[in-house]
Amino acid sequence: MSVRKHSPVWRPFTQHALQPDATMIASASREWLVTPDGRRIVDAISSWWVVTHGHRHPRIVAAVREELERLDQVIFAGFTHEPAERLAEALLLLAPKGLAHVFYSDSGSTAVEVAIKMALGYFHNRGEKRHRILALEHGYHGDTIGAMSVGARGVFSDPYAPLLYEVERIPFPAPGHEQATIDAIEKACRAGDVAALIAEPLILGAGGMLTYTPSTLAEMTRTVRAHGGLFIADEVMTGWGRTGTLFACEQAGISPDLLCTAKGITGGLLPLAATLATAAIFDAHLGDDRRRTFFHSSSYTANPIACAAAVANCEIWRTEPVLDRVTALAATQSRHLEALRGDADFSGIRQMGTIAALDLAVSDAGYLADVGPKLYAFFMSRDVLLRPLGNTIYVMPPYCIEEAGLDRIYAAIHEAADACL
Repeated sequence: MSVRKHSPVWRPFTQHALQPDATMIASASREWLVTPDGRRIVDAISSWWVVTHGHRHPRIVAAVREELERLDQVIFAGFTHEPAERLAEALLLLAPKGLAHVFYSDSGSTAVEVAIKMALGYFHNRGEKRHRILALEHGYHGDTIGAMSVGARGVFSDPYAPLLYEVERIPFPAPGHEQATIDAIEKACRAGDVAALIAEPLILGAGGMLTYTPSTLAEMTRTVRAHGGLFIADEVMTGWGRTGTLFACEQAGISPDLLCTAKGITGGLLPLAATLATAAIFDAHLGDDRRRTFFHSSSYTANPIACAAAVANCEIWRTEPVLDRVTALAATQSRHLEALRGDADFSGIRQMGTIAALDLAVSDAGYLADVGPKLYAFFMSRDVLLRPLGNTIYVMPPYCIEEAGLDRIYAAIHEAADACL
């Protein structure tokens, strides 16, 4: 029997010439990934930010099993089902007040695409010529064409530049420079054609785990709305407790016009996304004229099994002390970070809720920093899944992680400078 030298699978964000092989995972539980030979790897990034309560939470697993016995899939145009209806009600109860309708999709990128189309459709159907989108510098909103367009230009998007539409970049509100951000929004809005501002609330993920204040987020929202524009909150990464509250917008005391959620919506068990919208945006798409229809779908919109997983996740949030776990994890992360503050090899130590980040001091900083693959390989040699953003190391574990797992993660970080510099 012939055996392939390497897998035919083309993996995401992977340069196969440099990393031809992947680590096989046979099972997972709580914060642990287990290989076929029994090696236990601590999942320090929640398997790309999706796993919240831990791998294979029993209540979510049970909900999926039960739904499999009832309904697998049904077209969602003209039909509905109980998991989708229950989930919509649960999401609107958990989300910031003022949101009234839920549109399902299948990933963070598509949730963003939906939000942008809804914003443009809202103004088109009202007869208002607003088409410009404002986006934060260093932002990341996904890898489909529209999501890339509102994300930062650079290595992620350069090959596809001819396909991307132009947006107006707003400077990131770095500490001490917040007013420049507000002024830029104000100036951009004066022309009267801005449809929406899109931003990751409080922390930019793939852009380097860059944090800004709730008061700045509130002022950004106030400014764009003062000129008739909408605010789109990309809570794909920041939602479901990552920043210390269920949704990051809560800390700013705002309710966005459109909210994108994915990743933690099912607790990390199945792919699902949703875009939440105000009644005004939904109503702008109503009418006897069928051309006002919101023309968007995917074949698996509101898959019943994925919705059942998300309903179970919402029930966990409603009935279990999840925020207590979030608060405890944030405090533990803070203690570990404090122990690194005196180390000259690290800088920019920062935290937002359960998310911790710091930068390894190197001359070629940035996403393509040569030290990035070295760090990844070193952490894996210590049975720790950390996937640095270049020289930026971040820790974003499931909320159930125990002290032993965190100790292993931070011991590896302490050793990383000596091993990789």
